[in-house]
Amino acid sequence: MSFTLKQSALTVSNSVFDKRSSITCRSLFLPCLNLQNNPKRTLLSLSKPLYISSFQSFNEKSVILCKAYEADKSPSPAAAEAKSEAAKSVKIGIYFATWWALNVVFNIYNKKVLNAYPYPWLTSTLSLACGSLMMLVSWATKIAEPPKINLEFWKALFPVAVAHTIGHVAATVSMSKVAVSFTHIIKSGEPAFSVIVSRFLLGERFPPAVYLSLVPIIGGCGLAALTELNFNMTGFMGAMISNLAFVFRNIFSKKGMKGKSVSGMNYYACLSMLSLLILTPFAIAVEGAHMWAAGWKEAVSEIGPQFIWWVAAQSIFYHLYNQVSYMSLDEISPLTFSVGNTMKRISVIVSSIIIFRTPVQLINALGAAIAILGTFLYSQAKA
Repeated sequence: MSFTLKQSALTVSNSVFDKRSSITCRSLFLPCLNLQNNPKRTLLSLSKPLYISSFQSFNEKSVILCKAYEADKSPSPAAAEAKSEAAKSVKIGIYFATWWALNVVFNIYNKKVLNAYPYPWLTSTLSLACGSLMMLVSWATKIAEPPKINLEFWKALFPVAVAHTIGHVAATVSMSKVAVSFTHIIKSGEPAFSVIVSRFLLGERFPPAVYLSLVPIIGGCGLAALTELNFNMTGFMGAMISNLAFVFRNIFSKKGMKGKSVSGMNYYACLSMLSLLILTPFAIAVEGAHMWAAGWKEAVSEIGPQFIWWVAAQSIFYHLYNQVSYMSLDEISPLTFSVGNTMKRISVIVSSIIIFRTPVQLINALGAAIAILGTFLYSQAKA
């Protein structure tokens, strides 16, 4: 429903519908306009489309007031779509950069705490408790909108929370025994566990490229483990158990949370709260308040008051990096998330080696590189 003119805006007044109008309109649904009586002639052209922005009719004198704008003055659909895609790319980039930075900071402070205070069960509990408290305050103060959930939601979330708790504690136990870099090299083998569990327990089949990508993953992890200077079996098994637990967490999450409209931020908040309830009694049974108190006193006396900041920082940054990662899932595909997770491990491994001055042999670094390359190939093959 358009006609054309050379001016960018037009106001036509005292124009009357007339049978003798000689101007041709593009639309059969609009009457033609007679501009012969207008003292100021307006030239019409077919070079640019004109869109009606407002239309007023006065019955007494049959006067029409028409206001319009040229199409080339408004953004085209293609330009608007390109602008939207660019804004989305920037948003995803910010998510990734924030996710990686928060994860690096968490791992640094977590390792500092575990070196001075080797109680991974309590450390894991404090991380979940801090995140749960932060979200409860956010909901109470309306900073974040509380989720609308019911009993069915918590039932579906329970197996996810069990797997998340096991994976979280196992990873923390691993980092209390070995270098951060070694833990993350072993954890880069998580895709191999995912394929094995999905194939033999769920009956899923994958393209040959997916199976081939497991060769460098398994080989690289094995090479890195064999050449690790500070190898510890507890640390190695902790990372392996964490991989297996997080695979089951992902499976339970996909199966149980279908159709549940909860944002990534609130989903992880609920997951943290339920995991905290599951973990607390086990943490008390394994380590106990007496050991915690004695260890705390010793750590503060050796490190000083800054040890309290270390504990607070590792707890806060643990929640923040996980929260941002779950928020990013609302914006990106699982494949993009997998690639981002692979790149995250590289940043953690490199930064921890530099900060903690972890001794690394050339063959050890080669194994890590092969394992991470295999993880990247896995994500591409599964696309």
